Amino acid sequence: MTAAQNEQPLNRILDVTRVISLLILLSHFFYFCQAAFVEWNLTGLITNRFLDVLEKMGLFISFGTSKWIALGVLLLSLIGTKGKKIEKLGPVIPGVLVLFGLLFYFGSVIVFDVQLSNGKTTISYIALTLTGYLLFLAGGAMFSRILRQRIRRDIFNTLNESFPQEHRSLVNGNSINLPYAYQYNGRKQTGWINILDPMRGLLVMGSPGSGKSWYIVQNLIKQQIQKGYTMFLFDFKYNDLTLLAYNYFLRYRKDYPVQPKFYVISFDDLEHSHRCNPLDVSGMTDIADATEAARSILLGLNTEWISKQGDFWVESAITFATALIWFLRKYAGGKYCTLPHVIELMQIDYGRLLSVLRSEPQIQNYIGSFVSAYMNNNIETLDNQLTSLKIGIARLSSPTLYYIMTGNDFTLDINDPKAPKICCIGSSPQRSGIYGAVISLYTNTMNRLVNKKGMLKSSHMYDEFSSIYVHRVNETIATARSNKVAVTIIVQDASQLRLNYGKEQAEVILNLPANRIFGQVANDSAEMASKMIGKNVQARSSIQTNRAETSFSISEQLDMAIPASRISMLSSGEFAGVVADTPDQQMEYKAFHGKIIQDNKKLNNEQSKFKGLPVIRKVVPADIQRNYEGVKRDIENIVESELKRMRNTPGLASLVIVKKY
Repeated sequence: MTAAQNEQPLNRILDVTRVISLLILLSHFFYFCQAAFVEWNLTGLITNRFLDVLEKMGLFISFGTSKWIALGVLLLSLIGTKGKKIEKLGPVIPGVLVLFGLLFYFGSVIVFDVQLSNGKTTISYIALTLTGYLLFLAGGAMFSRILRQRIRRDIFNTLNESFPQEHRSLVNGNSINLPYAYQYNGRKQTGWINILDPMRGLLVMGSPGSGKSWYIVQNLIKQQIQKGYTMFLFDFKYNDLTLLAYNYFLRYRKDYPVQPKFYVISFDDLEHSHRCNPLDVSGMTDIADATEAARSILLGLNTEWISKQGDFWVESAITFATALIWFLRKYAGGKYCTLPHVIELMQIDYGRLLSVLRSEPQIQNYIGSFVSAYMNNNIETLDNQLTSLKIGIARLSSPTLYYIMTGNDFTLDINDPKAPKICCIGSSPQRSGIYGAVISLYTNTMNRLVNKKGMLKSSHMYDEFSSIYVHRVNETIATARSNKVAVTIIVQDASQLRLNYGKEQAEVILNLPANRIFGQVANDSAEMASKMIGKNVQARSSIQTNRAETSFSISEQLDMAIPASRISMLSSGEFAGVVADTPDQQMEYKAFHGKIIQDNKKLNNEQSKFKGLPVIRKVVPADIQRNYEGVKRDIENIVESELKRMRNTPGLASLVIVKKY
């Protein structure tokens, strides 16, 4: 009966039904209050015969029968009632009207117990009954105006922006498992972030205070040491993460097949630091290794050069630094092949330096253009090629750096099955520009040594990754999985990577990891996280009302499961992302969004009992200064002795440069 052509007949039927209901009620009044109507001379032959007919039909078997029938007929008329819907109208007001209507309608009989005249009793009874009748009619009509299909008042679309997630804890010998809580279908549920294969790469991104270190990184350190990983940890704010690694090492070191050793490199805390030479001859077997070392140092010092690789001036500096490193690698069996010796060798005047370098056959092609420029008195050209190199690398001329980098307490092959290691390198926010270049050299050497067959599984964790330059880290993530190397990159925002690594290389680094965890991030980073998680089917409802009817529609459409705006408003400890499964352990739900479950009080109590780092050696300023001056003497002695040897050797004497100008 909802068609437009049927509305008028329907309304007529409803009107007739209400009239019938009212007539039955009026007949009730005439029959049971007949004495009063007789006094008022309102009865007659016609009314009496009409009442007799109704009586024979059983309408007046009891006092309440006709009232119930009248009310039933009224209720029947209300079923088809239509009216303009009122969205804010609830069932309370109509319910109250109906309740009071029934109270007056049936409670009006009480007037017959009051000592009044027939006329007054009848008037009171009719008035109360009609009042109840009208209240019931009004309340019933209002029920038809209630909007039964209500639009959900989910103003932030929380219900739609939830999805089923992995609730199983899937564990294997390499996995990282983090419990978390999430909302789905309006209920709080628990699940697990299962990083089943860290060797496929892990990206952790979140703004300061988002909880990266507290909720994610320290769990990674604990679980990876617990599962027998060797480790290389870059601790940007030394010694926060180093202390964690050291104490978990003490707790789980006996679980390793071969007990590892713990090493620390810190340029500010010398007493707790070991000494390590990243240019050690054991890790440099080819001149290509020297080139990689030179590139990592210089790009770490001059991050704007990263996007300028291939430029003449950049490549000239790298080529010359390669020649210096390889010369020291070949001289005296590599005894003096350290970065401090390279820095000091670079400070030698052009004539003597180029003469000495010419004595090594493997680097003559590397320095040929520099020698030609010098011999042709193109000093300006030579300066243009080498000034940026000399100025940049001279910033590393520090007694403390020299002290750390000229020792040899350990080598960087951390995943050696015979000598596994956990190595932490500390930096400082105040000196990150200087330390970053040196740490870049350490990471480059370490990546080259660990990416081999037959080694132990190792974890490379970079806190504040954008503060250092890790040469070819994208290749390590892409190719080292087969060699059991798990790379974890921790950054605050994608824009940091683009700033320090260049747009193209940053995009590669961001896209390679198969496991990605995002805390609170904004702008492009939030958009990237949202697109990565993808879309889900979301319900959309709409209501249209007019005087006659209300239409309600529900539609479904694909929309972002977690929009960028929600990513940018995540609370501390709340993360979203995706993880990768393995052929043996497959997950239907790889995306997640929730808050990491962690007993912070218990964790704080545990860490308050952590042991401090052990003292490696007592270091006094005199030792540092003595080492610094010793490096300078070594270079002077090398240059003088080599020039003397060349002058006294017929085949080499002609290589000594004598300026004619």
